Amino acid sequence: MAKPIYVLNGPNLNLLGSREPEVYGRETLDDVRTRCERRAAELGFPLDFRQSNHEGELVAWIQEARMAASGIIINAGAFTHTSIAMLDALLACQIPCVEVHLSNIFTREPFRHQSYISKAAKGVICGFGALGYELAIEALAATDAAGTAS
Repeated sequence: MAKPIYVLNGPNLNLLGSREPEVYGRETLDDVRTRCERRAAELGFPLDFRQSNHEGELVAWIQEARMAASGIIINAGAFTHTSIAMLDALLACQIPCVEVHLSNIFTREPFRHQSYISKAAKGVICGFGALGYELAIEALAATDAAGTAS
């Protein structure tokens, strides 16, 4: 059996559906989880879906994933633009990582154009709403590191 794909969500993502729906959409984080679980199951992967508003907890989960997961999908929220600690943890992790953002960060405020975690990511998906998570699952499933053929 394949190791799970970790889906890690950062600060304020617990407010999806009610926080700035014109930017982030109306789907809740539970809706996103359901979409991810369905897509991962279709591709033969268990899923470990988590959210935290605390940087240290996210770093600990990334370190845990190093041995426990086949890959990481991360929407670090605002920590994307500030967290060198998360970058360092992802670089040390040495499993494939896909960075996801619901909105297109490059059409927003200039400070959002910088991502510290992109350096550790195999790829970045932004601007497709919750579909971006499903696309990230497909991308990880297609990598050799996730245990399937490219």
